[in-house]
Amino acid sequence: MESTSKHLVEGTANALGLAVHEPGSPSALRPVVLLHGFASSSELNWEKSGWIRSLTEAGRKVLAVDLPGHGTSPAPEDLDAYTPSRMRADLLQLLMDQGVTAISAEDPRSGIDLVGYSLGARLAWEFGGTQSQLVKRLVLGGPASIDPLAAFDLNAAQQFLADGASIADESTSNLLAMAQTVESNDMFSLMSMIQAIKTEPYSPEQMIPTMPTLLVAGDGDSLATTMPRLTELLATRNTEKLVLWLAGRDHANAVTSREFRNAAVKFLAE
Repeated sequence: MESTSKHLVEGTANALGLAVHEPGSPSALRPVVLLHGFASSSELNWEKSGWIRSLTEAGRKVLAVDLPGHGTSPAPEDLDAYTPSRMRADLLQLLMDQGVTAISAEDPRSGIDLVGYSLGARLAWEFGGTQSQLVKRLVLGGPASIDPLAAFDLNAAQQFLADGASIADESTSNLLAMAQTVESNDMFSLMSMIQAIKTEPYSPEQMIPTMPTLLVAGDGDSLATTMPRLTELLATRNTEKLVLWLAGRDHANAVTSREFRNAAVKFLAE
């Protein structure tokens, strides 16, 4: 197995954290950008589950992004920093700072391949739909055509965090419990992100990607029941697409599937 290297990029100009993972030997392939899910991190979603190792072993440089208030990123007080539009703008600036250039047939290292999971899949869909000159291939894990955070009872969650008051809404209670399982999570920042995301409802029909797209979800993922809407939207742009359902997986554990990881590495190499 070839050795790989990792370094954190300090002092980025925005609220995104970044770790760069280099393959064991110089690569002539475009980098892969990874966007994790809500209340997770690049380390949890991609590093511990073996994704980064598989990608670097395939000769890919990996740019693992931590969203605001997650992982290695700062926790901004400015609510605007958590909006999807600002996160996409910050991602674009981050890529420019890393020397990413527009896709060119003469340069196989130009552009990026983009992989997102859950909230990261929403951001990847929107980024791919607006930055087609940069994104060559797109992988969406646990994608939905709705926003699971839209119905989150923010007031009840904040009250619970303040004094332990019970939460009537089951989905809000479950999501909050999931977020609290990660001891390093900054709950104030996560609540700020939910508040900000609520100001920008998810409308996938407004930003439809045109690059080849792989959509992957567990067959036990209730959110993924809305995924066919995304495939319908891709069809309106004649976008090349592949769909993979993972047997026995749900929204929480599909990202750890070796089948998913192997299919993505193969898809990105085509």
